[in-house]
Amino acid sequence: MKQVTNKMIIVAAMTLSIIATGSHGAFAQQSLSSSLGVIPYPSKGQSPTQQSKDEGECYTWAKTQTGIDPAAVASAPPPPSGPAAGGGERVRGAARGAVGGAAIGAIAGDAGQGAAIGAVAGTLSGGRNARQNKQAQAQQAESAKAGTMQHFNKAFGACLEGKGYVVK
Repeated sequence: MKQVTNKMIIVAAMTLSIIATGSHGAFAQQSLSSSLGVIPYPSKGQSPTQQSKDEGECYTWAKTQTGIDPAAVASAPPPPSGPAAGGGERVRGAARGAVGGAAIGAIAGDAGQGAAIGAVAGTLSGGRNARQNKQAQAQQAESAKAGTMQHFNKAFGACLEGKGYVVK
C-alpha cells in the first residue's frame, strides 16, 4: 500500500476546493507563483492569462539558470531513519560503557557485573547520541532545502520583475 504524503493531501484538498467553488481559472493562474511562495503584482496591467504565461516562462528560465527543479526539491526524500541510520552510536556506547564498567567493577570486586551495567548505560547514552545526530541531520537537510528554494525563488522573482511585475 502506498504511503500518503502531506503533498498528496494538499493536492487532493485543493482539487476538491476547485471543484466545489468552480474557480478553475483563478486557481490555475495563481498556482505556480503561489506554490513557490512568490507574490507577483502585475504593475503594467498584465492580464491573468499573460501572468500565467509569464510565470511559466520564468519558472523554466529560473530552473535553467539555477539548475534547481522545485518539484525535485519538494519530493526529495528525508534523511534515512530507522535502526540502520544510527551510525553505530549505540554499539560504540555499549562498548565504551562495558570497558568503563568493567574497570569500576574490578575495583569493586565484580568486573562482569560492572561491565554489564556499563554496557546498558553506554547503550542508552549511544541511543541518545543517535537521536541527536538524526535530528541534526534532519535540520541540516531542511535548512539546505530552504536555501535551495530561496535561490530558485530569487531567480524566478528576478525574471518576473524583468517582465514588469512587482514581486514580494
